[in-house]
Amino acid sequence: MESADAVIDDPSTPTQAVMTDSIRERVIDTIREQIMSQRLAPGERLIERELCELTGASRASVREALRQLESDGLVTGVPQRGVVVARLSLDDALSIYEVRSALEGVVASSFVRLATLDERERLFAASEKLKGVTESRAILQAKADFYHILFEGARNPVAEQFLKSLQARVNLMRITSLSAPGRIADSVEEIAQIVRAIRARDPEAAAAAAQFHVRQAARALERTLFERAAPESDHAPLTTAEARDVR
Repeated sequence: MESADAVIDDPSTPTQAVMTDSIRERVIDTIREQIMSQRLAPGERLIERELCELTGASRASVREALRQLESDGLVTGVPQRGVVVARLSLDDALSIYEVRSALEGVVASSFVRLATLDERERLFAASEKLKGVTESRAILQAKADFYHILFEGARNPVAEQFLKSLQARVNLMRITSLSAPGRIADSVEEIAQIVRAIRARDPEAAAAAAQFHVRQAARALERTLFERAAPESDHAPLTTAEARDVR
């Protein structure tokens, strides 16, 4: 039986269009959260009926949500299987980190040169909220707040838009890398290094600190994925080619 929101899946009026958009966003958020928390595991087949039950939405709304999540890189269509949760490819992840390193270095440098006093103070306050955080979900939100202000003060809409297009996959990588032992504390200290460079009004040091932070996250992710790829039966070491094939 279809959910009650099926009656507004055809937005024939402005009011219905707004309601439909709201439902779609709610469904997207619900499925995304399930993926981020890995309650929907990488490679798991997504069954429309079950997603309708999970979200309380119609099949039409679920399909719309899956199309958006596919464009975000969180789900993918597989022949003979349908839509599944995307697996995190190490090669793709490292490529994204390489791009992030370059762009975030530019953004940190630009923030030093262009941010207002208010933006600087808000950034410093956001960085303080990271201290003492020990849970990956909490640090993920705190880091999102920090980076939002950093991009705002850098005044580089091209870099911001490009990184926003990768945001879903970046968050998934962050959750994975932050699961590495000691990574949360290291991440907080690396952001503190960025802040110290900004306080010193040193654009080169800020860029270097931002790039170092991204490189360290990439190393943590690579280490975590290697460990997850190891055979559970005998824990024999993998070859580089085997361990990199996390698809």
